[in-house]
Amino acid sequence: MNYYWLAILTSVIWGIAPILEKLGLSKVEPLTGLFYRSLAVLLGLIFLGFFMVKPQELRNVDLRSIGLIMAGGFLASFVAQVLFYHSLKIGDVSKVVPISGSYPLVAFILGVILLGEAITPAKIAGCLCVILGIWLLK
Repeated sequence: MNYYWLAILTSVIWGIAPILEKLGLSKVEPLTGLFYRSLAVLLGLIFLGFFMVKPQELRNVDLRSIGLIMAGGFLASFVAQVLFYHSLKIGDVSKVVPISGSYPLVAFILGVILLGEAITPAKIAGCLCVILGIWLLK
């Protein structure tokens, strides 16, 4: 399976997950919901650690890479998830998910500024579509 179909499958799963989470949050406070979501992630990581990741691969990672990956994980899987659950609890899933899912716009801007990535007409058009979508959902 190539990157395109893997990305499509990711999108489908990421589209299903907020529906399940919104339903689950109907009787649960956001931080309690995040605890249980994280517990499921922990179980997945235990499975991954025991059955899929080779111990030598874990030992061969440099500290800078570990720090950067852990910082990204903390921001995305904890800080942003807390904010997302609070917004999901009080807002419409059909508005919260597309707006919070506009992170490719942020990633594009930071990719250009910090990583020197190319600006192309297609990328600019995509950014304009994201901005228009956010504006329309407001």
